Amino acid sequence: MNPNASGPTADAAATYLAALRERLAGDGCTVTTPEWNGHSVVTGSRADRKARWFGTKTELFVFAAAVPEVDAGDLAGFTTWAMGYAKSLRSGIPGARNAATVLPALVSARVRPDAARWAAEDARLLGTTLIGRPLTVETAPDGVRTTMYRGQVQWGGLFTRHVLEKAALYFP
Repeated sequence: MNPNASGPTADAAATYLAALRERLAGDGCTVTTPEWNGHSVVTGSRADRKARWFGTKTELFVFAAAVPEVDAGDLAGFTTWAMGYAKSLRSGIPGARNAATVLPALVSARVRPDAARWAAEDARLLGTTLIGRPLTVETAPDGVRTTMYRGQVQWGGLFTRHVLEKAALYFP
């Protein structure tokens, strides 16, 4: 690990997470801070129903952690952990649940190109009702760069606009 990693770059990621926590709380999310691999994770969750979804409920789970560097392997591992954690938090009766989306984000001043490509590639599914849209958030000196898959998904596509609006609000 770079000895300078705890300096300004780590501070930028910590500042970003603090602001994310405020955005989540301000939007009515329940906010908690579990741990993943020794990293504190900002977690937000909410459930919504809308008439245009024919009364269907969708749950949204946001997970974000600051790391020294983001690579595709770490992002895949974090995504798997976040989707499993979200599955354990889901409400409702098993078998009668509606769709849920997980936004797992790793935040760092150093995002490797393979991680950004992996995040932009496609959504991930766990079972048939849990959709993951991993993100990389690069806190660069010239601004924040967020990468994620912004396309439609076959399963849960009815909620795509809602999820992308929330992702834009939480990860500007």
